[in-house]
Amino acid sequence: MAQFQLKIRRFDPESAEPAYWADYDVDLPPERSVLDGILQVKDREDASIAIRCSCRAAICGSCGVRINGKSALACNTKMGDAAERARDGAITVEPMGNMPVLKDLVTDMEAVHWKKVRRVVPWLLPAEEPPEGQEYIVPAEAMLDVTQAMACIHCGVCVSACLSMEVDPDFIGPAALAKAYRFVGDPRDGEEEARLKDLAEDPHGIYDCTHCFACVEVCPKDVAPMNQIMRLRRRATGDFGIKDGNNGYGHEKAFVNIVERWGTNHEAQLLPRSFGDGSLVKGQLAPEGAKQLTRELPTAVRGLLSGKVTPRKALLHPKLPDQGQVRRIFKEIESKDERLELNLYIVGEMAGEETG
Repeated sequence: MAQFQLKIRRFDPESAEPAYWADYDVDLPPERSVLDGILQVKDREDASIAIRCSCRAAICGSCGVRINGKSALACNTKMGDAAERARDGAITVEPMGNMPVLKDLVTDMEAVHWKKVRRVVPWLLPAEEPPEGQEYIVPAEAMLDVTQAMACIHCGVCVSACLSMEVDPDFIGPAALAKAYRFVGDPRDGEEEARLKDLAEDPHGIYDCTHCFACVEVCPKDVAPMNQIMRLRRRATGDFGIKDGNNGYGHEKAFVNIVERWGTNHEAQLLPRSFGDGSLVKGQLAPEGAKQLTRELPTAVRGLLSGKVTPRKALLHPKLPDQGQVRRIFKEIESKDERLELNLYIVGEMAGEETG
């Protein structure tokens, strides 16, 4: 039997005392879970420790916490693995981030997670009346696109890890947007364009994601929420050409056009092209584009002062030596009748075999 040390973040709102760390010793085999360790402490030392748990099999999604600073399910994290990654040998366990703490390791999921999930209208809005006397019949292959989003168990771990939510608490968030794609991609739903327009126009919607991969790394079910957000963006811009007030459409077009032409990002042109729906001339001459460029002058000044953008780089941006190959890739992809979903974020069977 191995001995481990748990360092649990304690907080009792009724005591009027600030949160504090409490140390506990646990005797368990290394293959047992961190949740088992917490429950042993609760059983043997302090029954007042608060934590949500139920299935102990990474199915119910109740026991989300932060272990050694990383969001995870306590039942899905082995004591031995956690100890190897612990600083100073003590496994730290604290409540999830980006949510109010109710007591100890219990957070207010209703105030953040479930509120945001309801924001995306998480139910089917059929395009037509359901068939009389029978259920909808949908070909299995038509549902493949949403099976990844459907795997979500709403544990809130991705919400806890989301860096965008730390900066902007109003961001709809990875879990809710993954749920949104579950219905946007459902062939039975009749409000695909309306859903996408709503999420694109919202300043805290699909373009508020910073593409940091944090939610992808922590998701216990490989839902890859960021992947679903990128799919929402591609549907909004590529399928419906939704030109939103957040310049998400323009920024995508600008970036794609720049890479196709030069092979690398042209910092000096990215901003004006973004305000011109990908066009440099429109971004500089259109009244709305010129107005937005004026507001962003401090950003340009900071870029010059930091050396990220120089007058020489702004005027003479070099192309890649093999830029022809980049254009060839663009032409090959654009010649396809259907858009290719290059799923770079999902962890598949081959990836699992490679990492052991």
